Amino acid sequence: MKKDFEKWLSSFRDSIATWNYYVDFDKVYHNVDTVKIELNILNSLIGSANIEDDFRNIFKKYPEILKVIPILLAKREKEIIIKDVREEYSYNFNKMNYSVDEYVKFMDKTGLFDLLSHHIINNLVDYVMGVEVGMDTNGRKNRTGHIMEDLVEAYLIKAKLIKNKTYFTQMSKTEIERKFKYDLSKISNSGKTEKVFDFVVNKNGIIYAIECNFYGSNGSKLNETARSYKNLAIESQGIKDFVFIWVTDGIGWNNAKHNLEETFDVLDNIYCLKDLDNGDLDKLFN
Repeated sequence: MKKDFEKWLSSFRDSIATWNYYVDFDKVYHNVDTVKIELNILNSLIGSANIEDDFRNIFKKYPEILKVIPILLAKREKEIIIKDVREEYSYNFNKMNYSVDEYVKFMDKTGLFDLLSHHIINNLVDYVMGVEVGMDTNGRKNRTGHIMEDLVEAYLIKAKLIKNKTYFTQMSKTEIERKFKYDLSKISNSGKTEKVFDFVVNKNGIIYAIECNFYGSNGSKLNETARSYKNLAIESQGIKDFVFIWVTDGIGWNNAKHNLEETFDVLDNIYCLKDLDNGDLDKLFN
């Protein structure tokens, strides 16, 4: 029996955050460790009364400090463009492309000399640790995707499926066609690059292609996702022994419910995490 959409939507969760969702400290520690020597060299500039000359002397003796300057401005790119009123600069921090005086100008104009000479901070290693923590928050969206995949995979294992035997991860349309001798030419992926499914299950002579995602907040991507999966659901209906499954959740869908409902109406195998808790995948595969 078809689920009631409004009741189904009301069961969506506000979060799937795990302990390491907010900050990946292992990544932060690694990033800081790779530049720790250069940062400690620059620590000698803290409280300097003649910072420009001191910077020139350090730069001459340890030119490798160049590469860590961008992270002091919370930038990972090794090329920084500055558009002054009369001139445009393109500073390279991998390979010096200006004179030392121009890099001194960069340190001065961006406020880095003030940060160091006025002793606003005590240690650049600690400072960059904080910068890295702040920048790592940008990775939360990717971590949400990985957490959702981990959750779905746990339910596949619970359904007694075996990795690389009865279920596979990140499998493209071409790989499915080659491995299982299927014709998936009807799947267009809306004209985008080749479709890659999060999971593919081979059970009882049927191929199940699974996509999963979680949206804790709203955004334009939700409507695009719903439309894309609606097309995929329709295209896959004419493929023998091929079933498309979509597992999604998150209260972000509350602001894109109409697009989600359109997909819900044409896709029988659409599930939320509560459905998985209730054993819907177990029933499907066994």
